[in-house]
Amino acid sequence: MSQAQKATTAAEKTADIDADKTVADGTRATIALDTPIVRGEQRIDEIVLRKPSAGELRGVNLADVLQMQTDALIKLIPRLSQPSLTEHEARQMDPADLVQCGSDIAGFLLSKRARGETA
Repeated sequence: MSQAQKATTAAEKTADIDADKTVADGTRATIALDTPIVRGEQRIDEIVLRKPSAGELRGVNLADVLQMQTDALIKLIPRLSQPSLTEHEARQMDPADLVQCGSDIAGFLLSKRARGETA
């Protein structure tokens, strides 16, 4: 196994470990994809989205995100996903998967009070 293959395998293992850590405090969401994304020989069956920081929301209208506008979601998903998807891959997602991602991303933007949680 070459050094590049070892590095790729190590990175994939790290991504798998991170994907298994769905945080209960609302900072991560694991999404099992209805239609897997195929990247070369790799098959992505699930992604983990993390809560965005304010800087990652630059250039995106928050109202569009909350209304789950397709263009806003396609711009944000590559910034927040693990493994990191490309904008092209986000554009090719199954609509049901895109809606699930949008729902979770919109949920990240709500306050704990709006979500019905105690502070």
